[in-house]
Amino acid sequence: MSRFGPFALLIFAVLLACGPAHAEKRVALVIGNSAYKSVPRLTNPVNDATLVGGMFKKAGFDDVDVRLDLNAADMRRSLREFAGRTRDAQVAVIYYAGHGIELDGTNYLIPTDAALETDGDVLDETVALDRALFAVEPAKQLRLVILDACRDNPFAKTMKRTVASRAIGRGLAKVEATSPNTMIAFAAKAGSTASDGDSKNSPFAAALVERLPTPGLDLRKAFGFVRDDVLKNTGYKQEPYVYGSLGGDDVPLVTAKPVATGPQASPDSEIRRDYELALQLGTREGWTAFLNRFPNGFYTDLAKGQLNKIAAEETRTAAADKARQAEEEKARLAADRAKKAEQDKAAAAAKAAEDARLAAEKAKQVEEAKAAAAEQRRKDAEAAAAKVLADKQAAEKALADKAAAELAAKPANEKAQGEQKVAAVTPTQSAPSLSPQETAKLVQSELRRVGCLTGAADGEWNASAQRSLTLFNKHAGTKFDTKLASFDALDAIKGKQGRVCPLVCDRGYRADGDACVKIACRAGYRVNDDNECEKVQDKKPVATREDAKPRDDERKKVEAAPAKPSASGQMLCNAAGCRPVKPGCRIVAPKIGPHVTNMAGAQEEVCN
Repeated sequence: MSRFGPFALLIFAVLLACGPAHAEKRVALVIGNSAYKSVPRLTNPVNDATLVGGMFKKAGFDDVDVRLDLNAADMRRSLREFAGRTRDAQVAVIYYAGHGIELDGTNYLIPTDAALETDGDVLDETVALDRALFAVEPAKQLRLVILDACRDNPFAKTMKRTVASRAIGRGLAKVEATSPNTMIAFAAKAGSTASDGDSKNSPFAAALVERLPTPGLDLRKAFGFVRDDVLKNTGYKQEPYVYGSLGGDDVPLVTAKPVATGPQASPDSEIRRDYELALQLGTREGWTAFLNRFPNGFYTDLAKGQLNKIAAEETRTAAADKARQAEEEKARLAADRAKKAEQDKAAAAAKAAEDARLAAEKAKQVEEAKAAAAEQRRKDAEAAAAKVLADKQAAEKALADKAAAELAAKPANEKAQGEQKVAAVTPTQSAPSLSPQETAKLVQSELRRVGCLTGAADGEWNASAQRSLTLFNKHAGTKFDTKLASFDALDAIKGKQGRVCPLVCDRGYRADGDACVKIACRAGYRVNDDNECEKVQDKKPVATREDAKPRDDERKKVEAAPAKPSASGQMLCNAAGCRPVKPGCRIVAPKIGPHVTNMAGAQEEVCN
């Protein structure tokens, strides 16, 4: 006989049924090209590929192939071999860091031996992005291609154009996935370039390694966090972008560990009460005492997570103190005008201490997020256990009441009475007897949880509730009758772990988890019709009636003013030569007497 009760065994069976039917195979190909022969070497791609490859290995991928500084032949061979490994895989991922180029709307990955003297060489010396998409296509569940290849491309600056109208883009061109469950992630949105950063790794690679391996985190949300991190770390100059689409179910890169089994999740157990007491204390001593008493089980793992959070906070505090002391020592040496070598040593120690402090701060945030997620899983498991127990007790009570009524109303022989007694105490798995309004309220609550209902769960199965079930049918592939709330629909909705209906936001808002938040653009930018921040164009000044009025008044004054005397165009000639007549003057023949004019050709200038 098992030491667990029937309820514990029921929970254990339910949790096993919710787990994956079989382990999924996940494969990854990671390529980093830095040592280019025809252009200057790139610093970070090899480092980024090594970092991302390590992340995939820690995430439990079955096959991770990291290739560095590949020429064209090696790149094609690697993609061909990887395509063979994806045929029996559920998840296939390709990560590429290096140079890329866009030619006439098509994207190409550039091997290390490419020269690209002319635009025609692109077809021969590079590898088309479509080749990578072809390699991941056989995967059954998820196909993911990540491109950190949007750097400022030196090939495009020196390449000769054989056709003047041929377009060579800045960055990579927008792509559309042709296969379902395919995502293509760019380090920078189409038409823009990405930064290598000032550290060992690019901002994009650093954000990927921090966000993607979070257990249970949907990829769309993970890449949303990557976008936010890169925008912040590049001063809002670089915005990663994701193309393609996935279905309604959450698709994490790393599956969350299943909630611990049966009896430990009971809402009335002694271990739960001790856990909550240690949680209220929140001290290292309290958690240590709890772990000494309960060394194994569901709550033990949660307690270890809480203890890790406390350790991370202690490490962060110590690192902050060390960084402060290092800064004080650096300032003291500078004030005392110590030797340059000592000041340089103090500065290096201060920088190392600050780096350690930042790392400790990030580690603390990670542990806090893990502890919060684990705590939420605990609450969900306890609530589910309590609900199953309540439903079971209600069903047993309803069956017992019914059997008792039948015994009182209809006497039967001893055999029939014995059968009825057995039936009265035998538990059943049938659903409890609920009114239509109570059933509708339960279905509405579950529809709200999966994002298909925005209204209140009031138990009224109205047009809004029917539309919400219609949306669930559409995105979950079910065909429940929307005119009524049924237990079959309730069970199907409960079986969905995450959001089913997509979140739709109005213009000027973006989806952030399960909420729409207003898009905030920096100064000089505004939200365009595509819900993206674009720069506001400076408008040229347009003359108004007020602007034209002073000009009209000035013109009228000029027209009303008397005309200035001007030259007549006549020439005055005498023994000294010829010259133009002065302005305001004219030529007349000189008079000899009062009534006699000299007509011999003599000229005289007369002025007003």
